[in-house]
Amino acid sequence: MAKPVQSETKPSFARLWRQALFVPMLHSRWLNKTVKTTLSKKITEAERGHRGEVFLIIENQLPIPDAYHLTCRERAIQLFSEYRVWDTEENTGVLVYVNICEKSLDIIADRGISQHVSPTIWRAMCDKAVAGMGNQKFEDSLCELLDEIGQLLRQYYYLENDPSGNELSDSVVFLT
Repeated sequence: MAKPVQSETKPSFARLWRQALFVPMLHSRWLNKTVKTTLSKKITEAERGHRGEVFLIIENQLPIPDAYHLTCRERAIQLFSEYRVWDTEENTGVLVYVNICEKSLDIIADRGISQHVSPTIWRAMCDKAVAGMGNQKFEDSLCELLDEIGQLLRQYYYLENDPSGNELSDSVVFLT
């Protein structure tokens, strides 16, 4: 399972109000059926040639009852567990979590891959994707991020003859 994060979370009325006043239809128009299909195919491509698993969750906003106390990182860890990304045979699951309201992206990597990749690398990948999304290049930024994650997993978990043993779904999960 993912390493626990030291929580320095302070309750936030600002975060709660951002979530409560967020209008999904104005901000997630880019995530249409075509983009979801493209991202799902990109996940499949990113999983070729290694034993890792990549899982993408895009969420409009934090659940309102939790928004006062829960950060996006904590939500990502919660979803990592809920969707059993930690439950891969070699502990090589990687969750990419995007919160549209907070303009946040987090990567939660299981302990198998965390032994090889430092949090600094993951953070740099997140920051690059968030910068692209800030320029309204949502699909391109996420596709590029998925490619980078696939390359990283091939570096540490390379398989010459990939049997395509898919342990997790490649479909994008969109939480409204």
